Amino acid sequence: MRYGFAIDQRTCIGCHACTVACKTEHEVPVGQFRTWVKYVDKGAYPNATREMAVLRCNHCTDAPCVTICPTQSLFKRDDGIVDFDRDRCIGCKSCMQACPYDAIYIDEDTHTAAKCNFCAHRVDQGLEPACVQVCPTESIWVGDLDDPNSGIRKLISIEPVTVRAPEQNTSPNVYYVGADKAALDPLVAPVDQTYLWAEPDILRLQTAPDLPGDPITNARTTLNTSHPRPWGWKVWTYLWTKSVAAGAGALAALLLLMTGSTSTLVTTAAPFIAVAFLLITAVLLIWDLKQPKRFVFLLMPWMIQRRSWLAIGGIFLGLYAAITGIWFLAGAAGMLGFGDFTSIITVLAWPAIPAAVMTAGYTAFLFGQAEGRDLWQSPVLFWHLQAQAIMAGAGVLLVAGAIADVAGEGFVSVTWLAWALFIGTIANLLILTVEYGGQHSTRNAAVAAHMITHGRYKNSFWGGAIGLSVLTAALALVGALDERFGLVAVLAGVIAQASLLIYEAVYVKAGQDVPLS
Repeated sequence: MRYGFAIDQRTCIGCHACTVACKTEHEVPVGQFRTWVKYVDKGAYPNATREMAVLRCNHCTDAPCVTICPTQSLFKRDDGIVDFDRDRCIGCKSCMQACPYDAIYIDEDTHTAAKCNFCAHRVDQGLEPACVQVCPTESIWVGDLDDPNSGIRKLISIEPVTVRAPEQNTSPNVYYVGADKAALDPLVAPVDQTYLWAEPDILRLQTAPDLPGDPITNARTTLNTSHPRPWGWKVWTYLWTKSVAAGAGALAALLLLMTGSTSTLVTTAAPFIAVAFLLITAVLLIWDLKQPKRFVFLLMPWMIQRRSWLAIGGIFLGLYAAITGIWFLAGAAGMLGFGDFTSIITVLAWPAIPAAVMTAGYTAFLFGQAEGRDLWQSPVLFWHLQAQAIMAGAGVLLVAGAIADVAGEGFVSVTWLAWALFIGTIANLLILTVEYGGQHSTRNAAVAAHMITHGRYKNSFWGGAIGLSVLTAALALVGALDERFGLVAVLAGVIAQASLLIYEAVYVKAGQDVPLS
């Protein structure tokens, strides 16, 4: 059994009765929508036309929102309906990133995710969804798509139908009859300067100039809903703090195993930096939740979704925190004269490296589940995160080494760390070249990349992500070639952090700026 919708746009009159019925049935807050009608105007007077599309959750057969949800708040019923349990939702907003249709929002009253749930409570009572019942032109068809005798199955069998974003391979179960491409493809119809009865949200206005549009029909969106970015500064800062934590621990472990160094920087400072930045990472992640008190759900094995990389990532963060925490305690105990714990630290260095690699890199798999953000679906993202971790970790360790030098510890391993910073920065630049110099697999990814390199983020990208990285590499090389210029390498380490933060901000924002509805 597989419930689905078919919407006949040939008979839809755009009356918004479905929207009103849905809001009434589910007590949806003002300004938020589970189903809504989008208007697109084409041409110019007197040869102008208006196209419409009723938009909502597509109840996908392969629903990415279900896979990415860490607490199983979103789930798929046996009848194919994708429903949600607000009592399990932690408000992480990952489902919003996974949905290619902009169908999920954070309810202003409950602070949890919400969307069209096919009026599951009505379906269970043998009733039709509210939107179907009120449609005056019977434009919304509903039924079992697997039943060859159902009306909806017969309709989509005899009429040409389209679906939204078929390239996402989610197998959506909302079919459109007679819908114009401009109404279903948001890249074809950028937002006009104003809507018919409202003002467009700021994000849609800002991104409109970066969309390709259709110069032939001059299609423009004249009515739509607001869809702000789900993730903001806490997420892009988290990417940086996680890189610092992973890089500091991994490089210190490599320094110990490759050179035998047991300096305070290796035994105590590096694991302390890792633990401290992991703590900041955890604070940022919890702070960004709409239901922060529910973060404990992620610690309950019976509640987590084992396919969600948000949940899996939490496991890696916890494992790495445990390793570096014990490492720091051993180093601190040795520094305070409680004994020699070098052998313990050496043993811990081995698992610290793969734990750091996964701490830095799990976000690539999490972003890979964010099906709605094509820019983040990069095959080189895992390796880019490793390069960024080396940059961030080496830079922070160089600063920590300089502080230790001032404290009389001796500025140890400056050449080694400067080389690590240089190599990490060069790898970062090479991956950026591959990422933004080549072709992208989807139009959405290409549009987001164009925003970064030639659109609204070009100054930040070229001046910050690229320019500061080139300066970092040059200064790091100077420090690597001559230890007398160690402070130059320290300066490079500081500049590296600025470069990474600027890029993370641009990357996270641009990935979310491409409209999906």
